[in-house]
Amino acid sequence: MSVAAVHVERDAYLATAPLQAGDVVHLVSPSGLGNAESLERAVGYYRQWDLDVRVAEHVLDPHPRAKYLAGPDADRREDLVRAWLDPDTAAVVCLRGGFGAMRLLDGIDWDAMSAQSTRRDGRPKLLTGSSDVTALHEAFRVHLDVPTLFCPMPGNDVFRDSETIRTDVHRWLFEPWAGRSIVGPSTEVLVPGRATGRFTGGNLSLLAGGLGAPEAADDPGGILFLEDIDEEIYRLDGFMLQLMRSGRIPAASAIVLGSWHKCGELDQVRELMREYLADLGVPVLWEQGFGHDPNALSIPLNVDGVLESEAGDGIRLTIGGAQS
Repeated sequence: MSVAAVHVERDAYLATAPLQAGDVVHLVSPSGLGNAESLERAVGYYRQWDLDVRVAEHVLDPHPRAKYLAGPDADRREDLVRAWLDPDTAAVVCLRGGFGAMRLLDGIDWDAMSAQSTRRDGRPKLLTGSSDVTALHEAFRVHLDVPTLFCPMPGNDVFRDSETIRTDVHRWLFEPWAGRSIVGPSTEVLVPGRATGRFTGGNLSLLAGGLGAPEAADDPGGILFLEDIDEEIYRLDGFMLQLMRSGRIPAASAIVLGSWHKCGELDQVRELMREYLADLGVPVLWEQGFGHDPNALSIPLNVDGVLESEAGDGIRLTIGGAQS
């Protein structure tokens, strides 16, 4: 029996911060397995921010076969769903990436999840995470239509090692989003221009891996963000080809390229991206700074924004509209 979906204001966090002191956040592991030390650190970060932190039951359970999974699919799925359905939940925070989030999607009752997508104050609940969590960002966009935050995860060493990351994540959680600039320190213009649209995307290989699934049935258009880690150049080539032939890239109003950590020579990656994107007639940014960069910036997804770029230093990438 289908549960009626509730109306969610995707732009709710443009004017109001997603979180405030005392809010309930659940820590879950939908992908890879962490350890007790990284979990303790993660809990500590969010408690230092005066949040009520609740840890999912199975986050440290090993998988009987696969060391790369944080427990059986059913247990990881149960943790994720239970966290989202909790009426007290303000945010569900993914501890780390790795592999496995996409394995959870087909067993989720999305009608039930949709019916519980708002907090007690009527604003949407928030999902946070990056890398493998791209699969969840895509699914939450399609099935729930909530804003999400593509950001570094507290169970990863990079969250411990980078004060820049911790400060940036804190700002996205505790300050309104409207007008925020998200241009990285090394961002360059590959193709100048102006574009508006909804922010979507994430990890390139995960987006390619989801093609053919229900979440990829329609190309969302808007401003598409792409990044990856630890992939050979020929594999990046293949992923880009898949997104081109599927229509995901041609439907975009702009492309924003993030970090390409451990993907070989950056000059080669840059030329590959230029080969695919330079003649599309849409603006393209290079090395925007989100993804697996040691000081990776956070990116809100399923919200609207504006990209304005000129050859040289004239770059603006803002949430909610152009700034005068």
